[in-house]
Amino acid sequence: MFIVLTALFLFIAPFYLIYKPPSWLIRKFQKRWPDVLWHVNTSEKVIALTIDDGPSPYTDQIMDILKQNDVHATFFIIGGQVPGRESVLKELVRNGHELGNHAMHDEPSVKLPESELIHQIDTVDGMIQTAYESANMDTHPPHYFRPGSGFFSKRMRDRMEMLKYRIVLGDIYPHDPQISYWRINAAHILSMLKPGGIIVCHDRRSWTVPMLKKVIPEIKRRGYQITTVSGLVKEAPMERRRSP
Repeated sequence: MFIVLTALFLFIAPFYLIYKPPSWLIRKFQKRWPDVLWHVNTSEKVIALTIDDGPSPYTDQIMDILKQNDVHATFFIIGGQVPGRESVLKELVRNGHELGNHAMHDEPSVKLPESELIHQIDTVDGMIQTAYESANMDTHPPHYFRPGSGFFSKRMRDRMEMLKYRIVLGDIYPHDPQISYWRINAAHILSMLKPGGIIVCHDRRSWTVPMLKKVIPEIKRRGYQITTVSGLVKEAPMERRRSP
């Protein structure tokens, strides 16, 4: 029985650490790769909400939920989904949200040749710049990049430094691209709340809308402020110095 339980633990433990990484593991990651943003050290009850894979047919609904709750988020944009939805990006910026770069396609960015990665980032950067200009914003968009599939390499980190981009990941991730049950995803986010956390969730999925309807009011009820990545970075002077 002991052998069986040990084998079961060794099998399950890695999956559990991926699904619900403990704070000590995130701190270890942040120390190992300080140029990658996973979490912000603060005692204030502030978290960042990030939403990947937009724009999509669901973006307007997501934007309405955020407006109803008076919160702002960082949307990591996939360039291949922008044509025909340029006005959606403009409205996101006009409503106080910020746009980050998620390359051109929903694919592992780390596998792209260096020239292709740079080309994709530059292309999406142009789309984001256009959205800010169309919204008549005086501020410039932040240079935040979230690699597709969340994996990165030293080569990618070196290129991001060259391009003056900051890689942004996160520490509260319900794995909603794979798990389509909004109640499970909502419970996961609420169980992982901590000051300085960065929530990672996804546009382009119908179940994201009811999940956000549940979690955003509850997060606020627990006394947290929900903000953008830039808003969260302002809470930590060291991160502010590292950010683009």
